[in-house]
Amino acid sequence: MKRAKNPELFTLIHEYFRVYLPRQKQCRPNTIKAYQVAMELLLDYVKEKRDIRLADVSIDMLDQRTIIAFLNWLENKRGCSVATRNLRLQGIRSFFAFAADADPTLMVHRNNVYKVKLAKAPKSIAVTYMSETALAAVLAQPDTSTARGFRDMFLMVLLYDTGARIQEVMDIQLKDIRFADPPLVTLRGKEQKIRNVALMGATVKHYRKYLEVFHEGEDFRYSERYLFYSTRNGIPCRMTEDNIRKRVHSYGTAARKSCLEVPENVHPHMFRHTRAMHLYQHGMPLPLISQWLGHSELETTLIYAHADSEMKRKAIEAATPESSPLRGFMNADRFVISDDNMVKRLYGLR
Repeated sequence: MKRAKNPELFTLIHEYFRVYLPRQKQCRPNTIKAYQVAMELLLDYVKEKRDIRLADVSIDMLDQRTIIAFLNWLENKRGCSVATRNLRLQGIRSFFAFAADADPTLMVHRNNVYKVKLAKAPKSIAVTYMSETALAAVLAQPDTSTARGFRDMFLMVLLYDTGARIQEVMDIQLKDIRFADPPLVTLRGKEQKIRNVALMGATVKHYRKYLEVFHEGEDFRYSERYLFYSTRNGIPCRMTEDNIRKRVHSYGTAARKSCLEVPENVHPHMFRHTRAMHLYQHGMPLPLISQWLGHSELETTLIYAHADSEMKRKAIEAATPESSPLRGFMNADRFVISDDNMVKRLYGLR
């Protein structure tokens, strides 16, 4: 194996992730992982664009123009949200700040990276979710007569039933699911916040079968093995989020051929939005949904109230003839929900 031509870059990366973040900054594993993903995606992007080996990527190639192009690629090609784009940029900024402290000659690189501005989020966040018909179409795609197909179906069912983030599901260990009354799964969210989520009876049935196929003979009550895993060189390893994203996307694409209600880009986080929207539409109060999702602030959950109101507005508008005098009052701005007003209504102040 050839040595990297630019050892200073990879030496800095090694020190940053193996020493600086975990030992000096004492960052949480989830934070380190998010920064690792940002740097890995950036390096892979540069490698592909320049058609070179990863080992040949140098720190000089990570300039301001390249980083802006990379961030645009995340949004336009990978379908990342503005929040994810900004998270990746923050990870890259953090690395260059560390690099400049370690080697002052790199301060010019650090300054150029910091000139890349965070993207502004849209005023109203569009929530893409699946209708109950679309959800059923996606869940019907895996071939459950095979072990892999059954695993993929159960994984999507669990994503929907728990409303969990993909990382939370990938982090589930066997001991985290308990056959209590009701059955519960322990999820570890952002900043290591822990919450227990009840499981539906159908999900528990799928889980029992899944145990028989993928964890035969395992004492799940105490096992720290990951619920979902991939086998590499004969060793079970935690399944990666990227692997799941690709599989979920492929099932969504297949389902859309027979059900046009399925959104164009189905991704794991859409199951979380879908579950929250279904609960809201069936009458669950937003404060309960907020707790169930593990949101720190109720305002974060208000996007589901706005999305549902916007859906109703569009349905009414579509059903109203152009000649109707009501058309003059159908301004979208009139239907935007004020966060403050919604909070006041939720807590009985109005």
